[in-house]
Amino acid sequence: MTTLQSVPALGTHPASGSLPSRAETRDQLSKATYDLLVIGGGILGISTAWHAAQSGLRVALVDAGDFAGATSSASSKLLHGGLRYLQTGAVKLVAENHFERRAVSREVAPHLANPLTFYLPVYKGGPHGAAKLGAGVFAYSALSAFGDGVGHVISPAKAQRDVPELRTENLKAVAVYGDDQMNDARMALMTVRAAVEAGATVLNHAEVTGLRFTKGRVTGAELKDRTDGSEFGVEARLVLNATGPWVDHLRRMEDPAAAPSIRLSKGAHLVLKRTSPWKAALATPIDKYRITFALPWEDMLLLGTTDEEFEGDPGEVTVTEKDTAQILDEAAFSVRDQQLSRDLITYSFAGLRVLPGGPGDTSKAKRETVVSEGRGGMLSVAGGKWTTFRHIGRTVMNKLAALPGQPLAEDMEPISRLPKKVPLPGIANPNAVAHRLMVDGGTPGPRMAADTARHLATHYGSLSFDIARLANDDPALAERIHPDAPEIWAQVVYARDHEWAETADDVLRRRTTLTIRGLATDEIRGRVTDLLSDRK
Repeated sequence: MTTLQSVPALGTHPASGSLPSRAETRDQLSKATYDLLVIGGGILGISTAWHAAQSGLRVALVDAGDFAGATSSASSKLLHGGLRYLQTGAVKLVAENHFERRAVSREVAPHLANPLTFYLPVYKGGPHGAAKLGAGVFAYSALSAFGDGVGHVISPAKAQRDVPELRTENLKAVAVYGDDQMNDARMALMTVRAAVEAGATVLNHAEVTGLRFTKGRVTGAELKDRTDGSEFGVEARLVLNATGPWVDHLRRMEDPAAAPSIRLSKGAHLVLKRTSPWKAALATPIDKYRITFALPWEDMLLLGTTDEEFEGDPGEVTVTEKDTAQILDEAAFSVRDQQLSRDLITYSFAGLRVLPGGPGDTSKAKRETVVSEGRGGMLSVAGGKWTTFRHIGRTVMNKLAALPGQPLAEDMEPISRLPKKVPLPGIANPNAVAHRLMVDGGTPGPRMAADTARHLATHYGSLSFDIARLANDDPALAERIHPDAPEIWAQVVYARDHEWAETADDVLRRRTTLTIRGLATDEIRGRVTDLLSDRK
């Protein structure tokens, strides 16, 4: 390992092609008039900014925290059609979700998405029988044109060979289907990058302190840079409120009398060390509507999720002891006790689903996107699924084009004329990238460890070679951040100079996997903070 004394000196020279400084970005934001100001850097806001920039609009995107810093990096990490929606007869919705899922995982971001086989165990006395689930997974695979194979049923013995920790007592059969998995924070960050490459101006850690009005219309926002306290403003012809759980807070800035438009549902997850290899995920029915997941993810095991109404401050959502007990208890339906020891938990996180306002059980509420216009002309968008993030961006753009008076229509290319499947930056075959990194480090220099090469390839795609060059130029940057994780110090410098990382959490929680592995020690946090302070 690199010595502690040497690390703060690493990466003091920013990489070529670095991002503009925050001061330069603030100056740019305050001097221009934008066609569209997107407030909220979750995946809904990011996707809209990306599509709006593609359409030719002048776009700005700001977020009070980090990009994907809240709900968008607290998902179940799935790109999926939504098997449970078949319960309600939503066949068209499942087919649309499958289309988007396959577009992202095969053509838009194959370097960031991984196919994942799911086992759906059928236990004696469970809420569903083997015949019903077998028919369900067959129909589910048919709706994706059997692109992930044909849904079928296998024996408990075969399933346990792939998932040794599968509980087999009273296990009658196992239904099989396919979906995809991702690192949501990395997917969101690459979409930010795509938006910037399309012309958008972005700034994280920039809090909206008020809205600007012209003759009663919302025409911009007042902001405060949370990194240094500096204040500035942004002018825009149209403002989009994409603040997720905070959407009503911003609506009340526009109209203090605005009625609540959403309700929130908390979803908690646990991350555990694995006690054995997992070659498939488990999706276990808890009751007629709910499923608990046990997912192999980032060399760990991800368990979840809960689904209960949340009425507190969105900024204070946490995983409680009750959540932890519920997740472990529900996982125990299908996972053996030795894998569910609390000693194996490395991290827990909770996010808030944004659901349409109204009565009823949150677990049965539709995950639909709602776009509304306020009294001051500000548009608010809320809800939806990670899987359909591109579709949500297109939906908002169609709404912009059809606004009364069509204020932006003349300046934007219709969404129907844009390329249907624009790839995210770094698109490449991750196997090929990993192979090259292992063979020659991507550039002349030392070979890279297999786990590091694979990690870079599946989180950066071809951009991995930029990180490899940093490591080859400064051998200290080729060292692992922690001996038990694949990440190297070059990723911290890259996050600082190319991925808008401002804080240790930005790096350790969202641009790498150190936090979720339980490896973000005080020593490492200090080193990362020192590296971030060395920016130009």
